Amino acid sequence: MSPSAPTFKLAIVGRPNVGKSTLFNRLVGKRLALVDDQPGVTRDLREGEGKLADLRFIVVDTAGLEDVDDDSLQARMRRLTDRAVAEADVVLFVIDARAGVTPLDQTFADILRRRGGRILLGANKAEGRAGLSGAMEAYSLGLGEPIPFSAEHGEGMEALYAALQPIADTFADEAALITAQAPETNVALPEVLGEEDESDGVADPSRPIQIAVVGRPNAGKSTLVNAILGEERLLTGPEAGITRDAIGLEIDWGGRPFRVFDTAGMRKKARVQEKLEKLSVGDGLRAVRYAEVVVVLLDVASSFEQQDLRIADLAEREGRAVVIAVNKWDLEKDKSARLRELREAFDRLLPQLKGAPLVTVSAIEGRGLDRLREAVLKVHATWNRRIATAKLNRWLGDRVAEHAPPAPSGRRIRLRYMTQVKSRPPSFLAFCNKPEDLPESYTRFLVNGLRRDFGLDGVPIRFSYRKTENPYDRK
Repeated sequence: MSPSAPTFKLAIVGRPNVGKSTLFNRLVGKRLALVDDQPGVTRDLREGEGKLADLRFIVVDTAGLEDVDDDSLQARMRRLTDRAVAEADVVLFVIDARAGVTPLDQTFADILRRRGGRILLGANKAEGRAGLSGAMEAYSLGLGEPIPFSAEHGEGMEALYAALQPIADTFADEAALITAQAPETNVALPEVLGEEDESDGVADPSRPIQIAVVGRPNAGKSTLVNAILGEERLLTGPEAGITRDAIGLEIDWGGRPFRVFDTAGMRKKARVQEKLEKLSVGDGLRAVRYAEVVVVLLDVASSFEQQDLRIADLAEREGRAVVIAVNKWDLEKDKSARLRELREAFDRLLPQLKGAPLVTVSAIEGRGLDRLREAVLKVHATWNRRIATAKLNRWLGDRVAEHAPPAPSGRRIRLRYMTQVKSRPPSFLAFCNKPEDLPESYTRFLVNGLRRDFGLDGVPIRFSYRKTENPYDRK
């Protein structure tokens, strides 16, 4: 069997610090989940496409199981893990073979045994004599034969494969039966002959738009993503800094596919001392670099503080389309006056993002989400915009006639030709006889004109020059 698509969902569960995230990273083949020696690093559910030889499956990394049932942070993490177990086709219960079976392992083994379903028992860190004896001790949990492995070193993966293969075969047979009974449909797409020189957006609306939600701690990023999802998928609460991983979630938002990354709150660099917080912020920065649209989420009570400006400027420098969203709008009393203040501060403090959408939302009440979605779609289409070369050169001629470049030492600078070299973000190249003598102010004049005349509001614009060769200049 060699399935090309995932056939089942595997949830990795266990008490804190048994190596669940290390195993998750091993199975997905990437360092997606943060890993550290201290317990409790993982808090949210993280999904990825697992691969083990010819097996393909969805693997879910969960928070460490805690024996609590109040409304504390640990209890909320436990409820998310319980939900992952309920939705999974297979549960892999992992213990630390070096530590042996603990009372907490016994408690959760009893819970899983009573719940039923497909349960596998894994003994991680089983390398060496001490690990092997701990793996044998796991027989006492009554969950069948333990699978000894070392997620960190990749040992024992063939034993895990042998345990998963019959499960994968069962689900593959069920999927084949459903496919055989389904009516035949025509899903072929017409071929596109040639490429348009000018486009107002993405050619393929079925491809998910990548969004990163960033901001300071406790701005409400996870609550906003949950509101978009329509379910409590991410861990939230009044405590600042709950989110640690950049969690990517595939969603259908108003009939359009999106992949939304919830990121850890970003504090001032001087305040980030702990290793784990540095890893979390680094994970968020990677999410910004891989996103197409960055939603910078502000708290209405303290908007456009220095760290907010740094985050927005980072997104612009990385070439991402930007949407400014002001959260907790339900708490604002004088909304019209506050909105005027926000727009004035935006224009004054972030001139490099001139024209970017500013929308107000209440994540906890689910308000303003339609406006946010429209703003994301608008800047994404602008970010992908291509402008025909003929239009650009007519425009360049008009701008040069309106305001000619300077003439240092009496020699005129001639802008001969320009073209758009790429989109995402829109990037332009002009050919010029003396680019080194053009002042920065003239480049700003051209960039502002492009933004105004071609509707490139809210996205970064890259503008560069190339020197034209003089055929009469003796080499």
